Amino acid sequence: MQSPNLPKVVRHLSVLTALVLATIVVYAPGLGGGFVFDDYPNIVDNAQVQPQSLSLASLVGAAMSSPSSELKRPLSSLTFALDYVANGGLNSSSMKATNIVLHAMNGVLLYFLFTALFRFRARDEREWANAILWAVFAAMAWLLLPINLTAVLYVVQRMESLANLFVLAGLFGYVHSRIRMQQGGQGFLQSATWLVVPTLLGTAAKETSVLLPLYALCVESFVFGFRLDRQSFKVDWRFVWFYVVILGVPLVVGLTWIGPGLLDARTWGTRNFTLWTRLLSEARIVLDYISWTVFPTAGNLSFYHDAFVQSTGWLNPPSTLWSAIGLATIIGLAWSARNHAPLVTLGVFWFFACHTLTGTVLPLELVYEHRNYFASIGIVLAVSEALRYASVRLSTASKYHLTFRHLPLMVGIALTIWAAALTARTAQAWGTPLSLAEELAARGPESPRAQYELGRAYIIASRYEPDSPYVAKAREALERAAALPGSSILAEQALVFMYGRMNLPVRSEWWIGMQRKLSQQPVTVQDDSSLLALATCVEQELCRFDTTDLDKTFRVALAKPGVSARLKAAYGIFASQILHDDGLAFRMAQEAVTAAPDEPAYRVHYAQVLIAHGELNEARRQLTVLESMNMGGRLEGDLSSLRNRLEAKIRNGEDSGER
Repeated sequence: MQSPNLPKVVRHLSVLTALVLATIVVYAPGLGGGFVFDDYPNIVDNAQVQPQSLSLASLVGAAMSSPSSELKRPLSSLTFALDYVANGGLNSSSMKATNIVLHAMNGVLLYFLFTALFRFRARDEREWANAILWAVFAAMAWLLLPINLTAVLYVVQRMESLANLFVLAGLFGYVHSRIRMQQGGQGFLQSATWLVVPTLLGTAAKETSVLLPLYALCVESFVFGFRLDRQSFKVDWRFVWFYVVILGVPLVVGLTWIGPGLLDARTWGTRNFTLWTRLLSEARIVLDYISWTVFPTAGNLSFYHDAFVQSTGWLNPPSTLWSAIGLATIIGLAWSARNHAPLVTLGVFWFFACHTLTGTVLPLELVYEHRNYFASIGIVLAVSEALRYASVRLSTASKYHLTFRHLPLMVGIALTIWAAALTARTAQAWGTPLSLAEELAARGPESPRAQYELGRAYIIASRYEPDSPYVAKAREALERAAALPGSSILAEQALVFMYGRMNLPVRSEWWIGMQRKLSQQPVTVQDDSSLLALATCVEQELCRFDTTDLDKTFRVALAKPGVSARLKAAYGIFASQILHDDGLAFRMAQEAVTAAPDEPAYRVHYAQVLIAHGELNEARRQLTVLESMNMGGRLEGDLSSLRNRLEAKIRNGEDSGER
């Protein structure tokens, strides 16, 4: 006898197969494009996510190696290490394939979440039956949105998609538990667990998962109404107090922790904007995100948004005020729809809830497309529900309902096809490093980063052969990037690097340009990496240029307030190996530890310098501190090497610790 649930299972499997296949077909052309931008510090240049074998020490070291966050995002870094081991080395294609799988899994979870929400809000059997159709449409639309492409093909943004896997799992579990409760069942503890556990796990991938309880509060407010069941208006006070504790207490603690720092000018010292100009600018940016999600164009989705001109006043530019009014209007209209179209309200509030973390007071870069990975779910839900609601009204109110009732769905399908076509085109461009660089440079002609990346792609294509036709193209692109307003030292550094590697004359104006920018602009992580790359190239005897110019450039950067420990450590190595100034090298190693006392790499280097100078008592103290930081044995190799060096010094009688 055939199971009555078999058709339901087959239907779901068919839907899931379609979602996964569509995702693979659209994104697969982008598998071959290599690593870009922040992939380098997090993966390519991060030796700890490239373990030679699987052991507890290597896995802990990988998990704690991310430079992107103080919380280290250990789960994401761990997956990079596992990818590395599984493929026997760095393989961007396999890492992107993992990202595509994660994206498809998120789409599957979203399908089930949308189905549950649409069915819960259904008013009759026909709406209940059509819920799957609208859930499929909405999940497919989200999977193929161009604004989400960077969370898939930009390898390091696995952090975003992995974190949201836990967010969506938590939301689906919460909604499912609350529906059972509304139907007369039990499940308060189960509902609470679906928020607490995924939040903790997701935060280990990326901090954006801390917003899961806020998303759930939106669901509770606009869908379930804190009620015990659907027939009663009696409030379930357990949920009220639960949200007070899970959201209110962390909010107070968080503001107490970061609040004073946000008002400190030094916090914003590495940015070219202030707290006030950031808040003004985000009004325009968040409104842009909405338009880029609903009506995407290649020109808007340019990956690099460093050409964005920040707002310095409500009327400078005037679009600042109009954007703020537009956002307030959207929120007001969504609020007014909460009774007759609560899923529209839920979607809009999900969108804004997502941007409370990255679009408000934290001193992050102003614009990034991947910040909309969850926010775009809110937009898709709001638009889908609005179209579904319009379809129902046309079916019941129009004498031509047989003709027009599918019109809203057709509009939605047309928007989805447009979005999918743009995503497929962009994924195709991501297929090779050179095609990606050329595409993004064409999309962002005023973007210094886009023009720099084009020049860098040409350098790689030249293979450092002076007679390659790509050399002239690289120089043209890099000099164009260097001349753009707001450009960093990246372009000049790349020119010095390229000409130094090719043993060609390095122009003095490139050094002067770097020094001028470093003296006038905040010193960023990218600047640190640029100087470190030049120093490493010289130390490895790959580049030839006057090291006096590099020394002068280092000193200009180090004269700025709030210089990073990384830059100090890099200059210390340069001082030791190139300048042969041991006193300067010693001081820089010490200052790096002072600047970042919780980062073991700087302390290991400082201990090495101490042992080399015979300061063995202080070296022993540093070893003791390092042993306390040896979580899971991740520092055992460094500690063993330091102990051997220390013992050798003692045997040779070179201890000057009593001096």
